[in-house]
Amino acid sequence: MRARQLQQLAERLTRDLAAAMDRIEQLEAEVAALEARLAENSSNSHKPPSSDPPESERPQKKEPSGLKPGGQPGHPKHERRFLPPDRTLVLKPKCCANCNHVLHGDDARPERHQVVEIPRVRPDVTDYWLHCLVCPYCGEATRAELPPGVPHRGFGPRLTAMIAICTGKFRMSKRMVRELLADFLGVELSLGSVSNLEQEISASLAAPDKQARAEARKAAVANLDETGWFQGVADGRACRAWLWVGVTALVTVFKIAFSRGDDVAKEMLGKDWRGLLGSDRWSGYLWVPAKLRQLCWSHLQRDFQGFIDRKDAGAALGGRLLALSEQMFAWWHRLRHGALSRATFRRYMAPVRREIISLLREAEACPAPKTAGMAKQILKLQPALFTFVDRAGIEPTNNIAERAIRHGVMYRKTSFGTQSDAGSRFVERILTTIATLRQQKRNVLEFVTAAYQAHLLGIQPPSLLPAKR
Repeated sequence: MRARQLQQLAERLTRDLAAAMDRIEQLEAEVAALEARLAENSSNSHKPPSSDPPESERPQKKEPSGLKPGGQPGHPKHERRFLPPDRTLVLKPKCCANCNHVLHGDDARPERHQVVEIPRVRPDVTDYWLHCLVCPYCGEATRAELPPGVPHRGFGPRLTAMIAICTGKFRMSKRMVRELLADFLGVELSLGSVSNLEQEISASLAAPDKQARAEARKAAVANLDETGWFQGVADGRACRAWLWVGVTALVTVFKIAFSRGDDVAKEMLGKDWRGLLGSDRWSGYLWVPAKLRQLCWSHLQRDFQGFIDRKDAGAALGGRLLALSEQMFAWWHRLRHGALSRATFRRYMAPVRREIISLLREAEACPAPKTAGMAKQILKLQPALFTFVDRAGIEPTNNIAERAIRHGVMYRKTSFGTQSDAGSRFVERILTTIATLRQQKRNVLEFVTAAYQAHLLGIQPPSLLPAKR
């Protein structure tokens, strides 16, 4: 009897020990996952630098070069451009500064000193007195109508365009715009008027925006990216949305949607897209064949740094992958600056490509689960790793789209998103207009003013596409 009780006790303790060991293993895995999350920062993950905690390691400072700050010898100058003068004052010395002898003649190359000033700004105000006259025959009262092109809201095209640019380009709040107009121009308007005028500009930019989106779908190369946004409020909380950007050689277009799925990407590029697409590894781009894609190597480098920072079996592989990618970028920069031909670049890259793929396969088989999982995800898109080597016109990073969307990120941080569909359409159109005109080195105030004038007159608006030369 005693032996049977001891046997049952041993069996129960064995089961409890096995359960405890399973629980310990589970908790250790959870702790490891939490520690890995705590170790994530902007250098080894997709987190932005602003999310780095104060105790995170800072990038190593470069050794002092010994050169003076500023432009170095051979650096192209960026001097202030002289404007056409409204008046010119010719100044000559009357006598020698040394011996006081009278001086005559002209300097063949006088020094030019230009002073730029703005005149006191006074709004150009036009009153329209609309008489209402009564017909002596039938007694009908008829009021005069405003001439074509006169805005009904009482603010002219240039002033309205300026208001929209202040909020859309310079990310000023509606209250700040109201105060700026009062302080600089003596023009007073309500906060509601700012919103109403934004919608006027949104309507005037609808046709140019549509044309730019159609042009983006025809581009040979595009870069896409997306970031978080907020639109409206439901149950006391802001509704989650997404701000998308598509950058091509001629236009940059924005889209605000409640989806981060491939439906938005297909809408921006067209379902039958056959150009080259630069992006990160987000699943919303998987509908594009991998052979027509280029993964962002800036993201991949952060993934390789993550291999290193986890300090597990994949750390050494991460170090080798990072070194190879840095060598690849050194050659790429030489190719882009014309110091290396594409044929030579391809020849240099052939062994590097093979080694990177080999290392990723080693990482896929290593015992570190997170490293193995990341390597497996990358290898699923292997044809999209080196498209930039074989095809001209696409870069190895998605930096061009990330730079374009940064303005939208700062807009969201100061405005907390939009409150309605109409507000989102204004943001889409004004950001598309601003980014595209900057891309083409065109004046945004002149364009938006002309677009609003065309809207008031009911005529064809200006195009966001560059004029053919």
